[in-house]
Amino acid sequence: MEEPIIIGIAGGTASGKSTLASKIKETFGDDANIIAHDCYYKSLSNITKEERMQRNYDCPEAYETDLLIKQIKELKSGKTIERPIYSYTERLRENETVTVKPTKIIIIEGILVLENQELTKLMNLKIFVDTDANVRLERLIKRDTKERGLDIEYIMSKYKNTLKPMHDKYVEPSKKNADIILNGDSYSKIEFNKIIDLIKSYK
Repeated sequence: MEEPIIIGIAGGTASGKSTLASKIKETFGDDANIIAHDCYYKSLSNITKEERMQRNYDCPEAYETDLLIKQIKELKSGKTIERPIYSYTERLRENETVTVKPTKIIIIEGILVLENQELTKLMNLKIFVDTDANVRLERLIKRDTKERGLDIEYIMSKYKNTLKPMHDKYVEPSKKNADIILNGDSYSKIEFNKIIDLIKSYK
């Protein structure tokens, strides 16, 4: 098997990274796999849930990125990996893992995947989904109340105290590492198809 094509998709929280990654996977089917950086959050099992809820999850130190890099390298060399599973409700890594086999295309998505130099060196294509902050906040509130059971007061506090400052410090500057910057509010089918054609050109 030839080395896989590695695609990195970054952008702010609720910018549309996962949606773009899913659309690319749908196009290529079983030839593509998505690996979310969020699965590699450090498991803080040594502290209480209340303490975990107050931690900063929007900085590089929150992730075990070394493990992600190691596993991407293993996939590139044709090995199967056991990807971690992370529980957003408990803020803990689960005991179970997901078996991921090598595929022709590997999509890595997360707010900070273009921030880490060692990780970006593994990528063939780097995409930044650039979405207006107000749109992202609106989406964030909808997602975190419905999917993660968080109340608006908590969401707004985390947004003000960690998410926005960390976005300005780490996420936004990583945009300079992107090969393609997409408007997350309104990218067209033509722009999407250009990305697909570019991925096909690597084969």
